Amino acid sequence: MTPALTAETAARFATIALGHVTREYPYKTGIVLSGPDGAKVPSELHPIFHGSFDWHSCVHSYWMLARILQRFPDIAPDAEIRSLFDRMLVPEKVAGECATLAHPLELGFERPYGWGWLLKLAGELQDLEGGRWAANLRPLTEVFVQRFETFLPIATYPVRVGTHYNTAFALRLAADYAEATGDHGLMRLLQETALRWYGADAACPAWGEPSGDDFLSSALIEAECMRRLMPAGHFLPWFDRFLPQIAESQPSTLFSPASVSDRTDGKIAHLDGLNLSRAWCWRSLLKALPEADPRRPILAATAAAHLDAALPHVAGDYMGEHWLASFATLAFEA
Repeated sequence: MTPALTAETAARFATIALGHVTREYPYKTGIVLSGPDGAKVPSELHPIFHGSFDWHSCVHSYWMLARILQRFPDIAPDAEIRSLFDRMLVPEKVAGECATLAHPLELGFERPYGWGWLLKLAGELQDLEGGRWAANLRPLTEVFVQRFETFLPIATYPVRVGTHYNTAFALRLAADYAEATGDHGLMRLLQETALRWYGADAACPAWGEPSGDDFLSSALIEAECMRRLMPAGHFLPWFDRFLPQIAESQPSTLFSPASVSDRTDGKIAHLDGLNLSRAWCWRSLLKALPEADPRRPILAATAAAHLDAALPHVAGDYMGEHWLASFATLAFEA
């Protein structure tokens, strides 16, 4: 049976997120202090996204809650999600988020990981509850659209790591926003950038995977980025060149779930996220293959193995609990 997000799992994930999106401490700030006046508590710096240990995890937890509300509008935590959004996604709090980011030293804040997640959240909100929360968030959304539009043309090289700086992941998430909102200019920019950065790649060895704190596969997220942004007729030939030995389960490192030795260590706990994001990518890539393609069972089995390795650990220690459910949701919804 193909794994799917059920109402029961969605309610469990929503309950987890509702327990931490407004939990202010512990909190890891990404702000550059330019003077003593900049030292503020998280909720002053970030009136909305001051929970979930860090800004980006809070953003993608909001995305997950929006996705769950979209898919299961009548599950038990629905009233709590709506109440949260009604309290937090309001113009004055959005203005406070924008004010923090307006300082010149914050132009690189959360680039590019948080940028992509904020746009994915905005895209998910677009048709939810008549778009009223998306409308309130729009000033902050436009900040990050503009930052993508300013940064991508001057970004000569991609970043191919398995952590927050990965550029393929950000393009992939931003594409969902561009499609949801009909922003054709942004979509063209994302497509052109992806082709410029990755279009000539071939025979990816994936020899550096996984690193000790990866939560993304640099190989698989690049492939998923190209699947999302390339026309289907162009993607399959590119994919065949990029990972030519999938039928032989090579490179072998992409087919074996990562081992997590200590889930109380925030960096090592990233590897549970790697297993979930790999499952998301494998399941998404499978959809691009023809029905008779012999690689499909390999991709399905590999995705299932990665899900099985990580799902029991979505909750437990806060180092994983503050973010893993959103990555599990990506995998389920692929």
